[in-house]
Amino acid sequence: MFIVDIISLSLLVALALLLDRLLGEPRYYHPLVGFGWLAQKIEKLLNHQFSQPHSHLQKYIHYHRLKGLFAWGLAVVPITVCVYFLDQWIGGIYLAVICGWLAIGWKSLRQHGLAVWDALQQKNLAQACLKTSYLVSRDTSQLDESALSRATIESLLENGSDAIIAPLFWLFLLGAPGVVFYRLCNTLDAMWGYHNSRFEQFGKVTARMDDVLNLIPARATALLYTLCGDSRQAWQAWRQQGASWYSPNAGIVMASGAGALQLKLGGTAVYHGKEKSRPELGYGHQAQAKDIKAAIDLLDHCIYLVLYMALGVALGMLIFVLIFNPEF
Repeated sequence: MFIVDIISLSLLVALALLLDRLLGEPRYYHPLVGFGWLAQKIEKLLNHQFSQPHSHLQKYIHYHRLKGLFAWGLAVVPITVCVYFLDQWIGGIYLAVICGWLAIGWKSLRQHGLAVWDALQQKNLAQACLKTSYLVSRDTSQLDESALSRATIESLLENGSDAIIAPLFWLFLLGAPGVVFYRLCNTLDAMWGYHNSRFEQFGKVTARMDDVLNLIPARATALLYTLCGDSRQAWQAWRQQGASWYSPNAGIVMASGAGALQLKLGGTAVYHGKEKSRPELGYGHQAQAKDIKAAIDLLDHCIYLVLYMALGVALGMLIFVLIFNPEF
């Protein structure tokens, strides 16, 4: 029955969020750690770099992308298929709630952000640099308070989509197999989706798949930031600046988040020893330590809104059924 499915899926979202908020990520034996190890082995086995004459460059590119496609399938498809059949065998919502909990990073994201904020509050710049390096891939060793705050807030806003809203979206849409499929693809993108000589072609399929899977969740996240922060500036930044970013999804998420927080993000950053010029996002003042706390509060407000919506949909559907079908 369609209505029953909507009630169940809404409760799935609520239960997964509550479980993550209470327990956070497992300290030991997290499945994604094992998956990361597997992905490293597959990449090491298949991603061999070698030079090609210019005349064969196109053939080399196609060959390397095919290897990336095969590696992506080898890492993602068998696990997703296993979860699908396990879901069919177990039934109910148990597996979906557990998979949702393991895929969501709400509490973990808050803890990482608060660790940077706490170090900056204590004026411990070395500790703040270390804690920020856990969140971003850029070089943090020479950053000052403003740059550390900016890097942390950018990560919080972007992961609000990647690690919270997107898993919830796929959990609601496709249950346990859907959220597992998304999380594996997103994890591979974090490992293989770099624009460098090693991964530019090998990780192309992975990066494009992640873009597709985040197309709707990123816009849902941007809408949540717009609703829960400074709506006018968030909408303005989303429309005017989001498309200028090099990622079709991260740009609108960070632009709307920066607008919602009334601050500026983006700008020059150092990645792997090379300075990268990035567009500016948002309006207002440069990021400061206090804005990290404001970004965490914005995330919390968005997630609570999603939680209330999920519970509201479940309750509304239940009342509808009881009124129009008392024998339910």
